[in-house]
Amino acid sequence: MTIYTVRPNDTVDSIAALFGISPQSIIYDNQLAYPYPLAIGQALLIAADTQAENPPIPAHVGGYAYPFIEREILEETLPYLSDLFIFSYGFTPEGELIPPALDDSPMIALAKAFGTAPILTLTPFDASGRFNNNLISQLIHNASAREQLIANLSSQITVRGFEGVDIDFEYILAEDRIPFADFVREVRTAINALGFPVSVALAPKISDTQTGLLYEGKDYALLGEAADYALLMTYEWGYTYGPPMAVAPLNKVRQVVEYALTKIPAAKIHLGIPNYGYDWTLPFVQGASKATTIGNVQAVQIAIAQGVPIQFDETAQSPYFNYTSEGMFHEVWFEDVRSLSAKFGLVKEYGLRGMGYWQIMRLFRANWLLLADTFSIVR
Repeated sequence: MTIYTVRPNDTVDSIAALFGISPQSIIYDNQLAYPYPLAIGQALLIAADTQAENPPIPAHVGGYAYPFIEREILEETLPYLSDLFIFSYGFTPEGELIPPALDDSPMIALAKAFGTAPILTLTPFDASGRFNNNLISQLIHNASAREQLIANLSSQITVRGFEGVDIDFEYILAEDRIPFADFVREVRTAINALGFPVSVALAPKISDTQTGLLYEGKDYALLGEAADYALLMTYEWGYTYGPPMAVAPLNKVRQVVEYALTKIPAAKIHLGIPNYGYDWTLPFVQGASKATTIGNVQAVQIAIAQGVPIQFDETAQSPYFNYTSEGMFHEVWFEDVRSLSAKFGLVKEYGLRGMGYWQIMRLFRANWLLLADTFSIVR
């Protein structure tokens, strides 16, 4: 695979002729829409007959998905996943599990059919669907509730065929830092006894003393020791209610990885990768503005429809563009094969265990093709 950036006057046919491949392969691999217009600055994945510089290295790859994922998208994605993180299971203060609103049995069966491990994702959601740190506190300070929850998790694995548990708790209170790590360790002991791993999701910290509700309750050293492996949630610098910027700027992501490596072995770290972008309407007003979530393929289609070039921020290693519609000025940041290649480079550079995608509900075929060209996916 090689990456080609579209230039003025390029067409699918001219690019195909340049590389000696069929136009259809470019169209399919990059999910181009008829009549196949291109945007200047658009990054295309080209399946050229070239010699790989280095052989693929092994990597574990996980992807989060809701039970309402389209079956066709799931079927096309599963061959590239080691683990399918089914999102999500809640729990009561007494330790009873609350399953997803939709039946996840088809997801479990399909994952197994493709040789991908279905993972139960545990989240402390309240009735409004938001992370609830009071619920976390009630659980981790109640021995009988913890015991009941762990028994219920073990039952799900035994009866329904899950092959691991992922603990995705956010906004943990600072005073719950150690009890939360102890809870993760208890879950791991029980689930490991059944032959399966336990992972934990970590907010993207860059120091021990980083303040804020997202960070203070997550102790990288304790949680890295307590779990089998950890996912660094290295995304959402650019987010729905924040100012326009890259979702996962490489310079910021690198800082998180370098801090994590001082606390957790590389062989236990997964790099978080976003599979989405945002479209902001400007001017941005803190507390009032709200970006629209878009897919990476959709972002390129917007640029084409608006007739604007796609630019690339070399520091953030992320694509972006601006356009005006109905008198409103917009700024869009998203992921493409260039930004993903840079993130894959971090995984290789630091010898990380692998990566995890939030989330796989939208198909971005070029990502998976590039991934498979870069890594040998552990199944």
